[in-house]
Amino acid sequence: MKNLKLNNGVEIPIFGFGTYEISPSQTKDAVLSAFEDGYRLIDTAQYYRNEKQVGEAVRASHIDRDEVFITTKTMTDGYEATKAGIDESLQRSGLDYFDLILIHWPMGHDLDTWHALEEAYKAGKTRAIGISNFNSRQTIDLINNSDVRPMVDQIETHLLLQQWKMHEFFEKENIVHESYSPLGSGRQNLMSNPILQEIGQKYGKSPYQVILRYLVQNDIVTIPRSTNPAHIKANIDIFDFELNQKELKKLRDLDKREPIDGWPATMREDEDY
Repeated sequence: MKNLKLNNGVEIPIFGFGTYEISPSQTKDAVLSAFEDGYRLIDTAQYYRNEKQVGEAVRASHIDRDEVFITTKTMTDGYEATKAGIDESLQRSGLDYFDLILIHWPMGHDLDTWHALEEAYKAGKTRAIGISNFNSRQTIDLINNSDVRPMVDQIETHLLLQQWKMHEFFEKENIVHESYSPLGSGRQNLMSNPILQEIGQKYGKSPYQVILRYLVQNDIVTIPRSTNPAHIKANIDIFDFELNQKELKKLRDLDKREPIDGWPATMREDEDY
């Protein structure tokens, strides 16, 4: 497993397990299955309502706490609500700290929300802080009005929305690019794409594994989700092959800049996506 270094020196695994839309009743077993297959980054959120079960899985795994990387996200607006919400998330999860806390969504009082994350970071309640669904303008606004620079921005990124303009911005600002919905939420029938099939056949991999490898090879933290143990195992089985430059270009050319419905309208401003 490759790690990327955040701008504060903390290392984040480049590949992890997402828990969006995994019900609380399924979360613990799914995360334990992920741990067994080698995942060490687990992504949850207040909005997902499964922080408790993620924490239960961490304890049940008997893996040392410092060997796993747990991300949560605040779905709050403003300083006081976010400060209280972080403490509630820690209590729900039963964890002493998170490895990364993100602002889940731009909400209107983002600077005040960010200051609550800064305070939690300085207090040791989290090892890193960042944002999600923020465009470049919103990100620069935080940077210019805070003490702690965002370390991660988690944005929708997949084969049909590769986010290269944002990726270049992240590299310039020393922010790690993290992808959610890396497989396009299964809405784009990518399994039948002839380019993906051709590359997959060459390496003995599925089209989905080719996509995940492509993202990881471009230094994008990637967190697919599944409750199917076979799919969980297959998703992480991408570290025994490497795409060549010709294949990377073919895959880059598939970018259609097509977001999934529901993506924040602010991410389209100034063609940031």
